Formats: sequence, C-alpha cells, structure tokens
Amino acid sequence: MTNGTARTRSGAWLWALAFLLMLGAGVYQRLTGPTHPLRGTFAAAGEEVGFRLARAARTDGPARIAVPDAPGVEGGEVVWRRFPTADEWTAVPLVREDGEWAARLPIQPAAGKLEYFVRLRVDGGEVRLPAAERGQAVLRYRDPVPATVLVPHVAFMFFGVLVAWRAGLGALFRPRGLRRLAWWALGLFTIGGLVFGPIVQEAAFGEYWTGVPFGWDLTDNKTLVMWLAWLLAALALERIRRRGATPPGEPGLSGRGARALVLVAAIVTVAVYLIPHSARGSELDYEALDSGVPASEAIGTG
Repeated sequence: MTNGTARTRSGAWLWALAFLLMLGAGVYQRLTGPTHPLRGTFAAAGEEVGFRLARAARTDGPARIAVPDAPGVEGGEVVWRRFPTADEWTAVPLVREDGEWAARLPIQPAAGKLEYFVRLRVDGGEVRLPAAERGQAVLRYRDPVPATVLVPHVAFMFFGVLVAWRAGLGALFRPRGLRRLAWWALGLFTIGGLVFGPIVQEAAFGEYWTGVPFGWDLTDNKTLVMWLAWLLAALALERIRRRGATPPGEPGLSGRGARALVLVAAIVTVAVYLIPHSARGSELDYEALDSGVPASEAIGTG
C-alpha cells in the first residue's frame, strides 16, 4: 500500500467518525432541552402506558396537550397557569379525540410560557402527569419560522460540527490540512450561527440577538463562544503559515502549537453541543406585559 493510499484511507476513517459524532450530537440535541417533549409512563389497567407532553407551541394556534386513550383511562383535565407567575390555576377538561384524550391551551405571545400538569382519572383513582416530584411541564410559545430560514440554519450548523470535529480528530491523529478545515468550520458557523441564527431568532421571538452584550440568552452566547474559538484558531494558523513555520509535509503549520489550537476549538464545540438547545432562552415578562408594556418589548431571558 502506498503512502498516498494509506493517507486517503485514514482521512476517510476520520471523516466517518466525525460524521457519526455529528449524528450523535443531533440525536442528543433532539432528545434534550427545555422545548422537547416531556416523556414518561403511568400505570393503567395493569399496563405501563407511555406519554409525551408538549413543551413547545406556536403562536398561530392553541397548544394541543394529549395523552393516550388507553384501557383504564376515564378522562381528566389539564391544569395550567402562566409561567413564571402566581396566577390562579385553570383547569381544561380532556376530551376523546383521534384515539387520545386531548385539551387545548390558550395562545400566548411569542416567548410566553405556560406551566401545566395533567390530572387523569385512571382505574377509579387519580394520576398526575408529570408526577408531583417532577414539577410541571413548561410550554414555550414562538412565532412560526419559515423553513427557508430554519433548514439552512440547521444544515450549516451541523455541517460546521462535522468539519469542526474532523479537524479535532485530525489534530489528534492526522495533522494535515488543519488550516483549511479551521477556515471551513469558521465559515460554516458564521453562516449558520451568525447569519441564519439571528434571522431564526427574529422570526421566532422578534429579536435578532439576545446574547452578550444585549442579554444572557444561552444559545446565542454559546454560539458566539464557539465562533470565537474557531476564529482564533483560524487566524493563528494563518499567521503561522505566513511566518513560514512549516513541518515536513504540511505547509503553513507549526506542529504541536497548531494541533493544540484546533483541538481546543474542537473541545469548545463539543462543550457547546453538550448544552441543551434553547436553555435560558427568550422568556416573556408577564408582570411587564400586565403593566401595559407591549409583548414585543417585554421579552427577556429565562
């Protein structure tokens, strides 16, 4: 086997591993975070019944809350109030609908939230979903986001993750082409995170940017930190190349220093994607809203 063939195969394996890591990040982001359905089980008629409670809703229609119409389930109600407030609780009865027991909660302005739980009559008794020790489910509202904006945002971010983690793996096992990979990662995160990201944010909540220096939105801030890590890595690698520090077979890189820069940026990317999406996101201040402040001006983070 020639050296060129061996390098090609090793590069392919690193791309494959980076792709698997990217898929893992996608699954993790899909299953975690405060806007993904709250899952659990309850007992009915001697069986375990799975349920999913919605934690995300849109402002173009009431939020549908549903649980399975399983044997032993005799009805119930959804109990809700605005979040975070000390409002009185309101109960909405569940009705049979399409093989489920369902109720609809009222529309809230963008970034508005409702906390709720389901009180079920099961086998002559009562079941609370989620269980009391888990608190309430919190439902967050957003305006509809066009697919023409959302799809490119997601695609650029995940391709950025693919390239970033390929660069990090290369820094560990095959330090060739790191400068090029760093620039690609930076470019993809720039388009996905700093161009389409604010457009998605504005469409959903009416603000382009709610991270530093304007607020503490965790999604915006972690995107900024990740972008800065790759900017520093790419600029440092470019400076090394222009200075002419060149190890054998890799034009423009300075060995350990270059590998460390890329590896740190890749580790930052891993850390960012371990933080659930939408944590400490936009939140409507109901006290300000009730005092007469327009909904669009009463949004903070929470």
